[in-house]
Amino acid sequence: MSMIATSASIHPMAVVEDGAVIGENVKIGPFCHVGPHVVLGDNVELLAHAVVTGRTTIGKGTRIFPMAVIGGDPQSVHHGGEETTLSVGDNCTIREGVTMNTGTADFGGKTIVGNNNLFLANSHVAHDCRVGNHVIMSNNVMLAGHVVIEDRVILGGGSAVHQFTRVGRQAFVGGLSAVSYDVIPYGMLNGNPGLLGGLNVVGMTRAGVDRATIHVVRRAYKAIFEGGGSARDNAAAIREEYADCEQVMHILDFIAAESDRALSSPTRGAKG
Repeated sequence: MSMIATSASIHPMAVVEDGAVIGENVKIGPFCHVGPHVVLGDNVELLAHAVVTGRTTIGKGTRIFPMAVIGGDPQSVHHGGEETTLSVGDNCTIREGVTMNTGTADFGGKTIVGNNNLFLANSHVAHDCRVGNHVIMSNNVMLAGHVVIEDRVILGGGSAVHQFTRVGRQAFVGGLSAVSYDVIPYGMLNGNPGLLGGLNVVGMTRAGVDRATIHVVRRAYKAIFEGGGSARDNAAAIREEYADCEQVMHILDFIAAESDRALSSPTRGAKG
């Protein structure tokens, strides 16, 4: 049996299947389809023709625009119909044609999207992804399976992120870029193949990082990518020196963490 709050507004031409849970003040427009295992939090709004299916939970205040399909099966040959899930956080904006898939059983079965994110038209979040908070995915951005996007990342239009790749907090990825390797926190990556081109100073400034700290992070960046050893060895070597800088420690911890992908750099993948 469905649990539908009395304050919810459901257009008579929408389909809400038996078993769905609909919170307070939810608005469901015409020709929407809500599946039987869906939970819509308070103040969620589905505009006309939006589809929410699968074992999907949508957080309070999220808006889903026409032709979005949220909670579809993973696009993976390994998916055998298992009951995997998608969780979308609070106050997200999911624009026209966006697709988000549930997870796959072999990798925990969960796709997780955080709060206050903006997904522009036709962007895609694949199975088993982890998307943080305050993320912006521009039009036609594609995340392959198992991608990790940390907080406050901005992905430019048409960019594509390879499976199992990580993009660190507050990084910026330029439009049409191919992200084949991990991108450090606060990094700026552009091109195909994507090359690390320095730090996202504009983003850091907007986030309230002071100029003196930005200079410290710049020095650490040069030590990591212009030092005599590998980037990972250089990062390990400067850890003690920069222990009192939170932003540098974010970068060093990111580099030290285990990953299935190599690290983006100013030269890795460069042509010529």
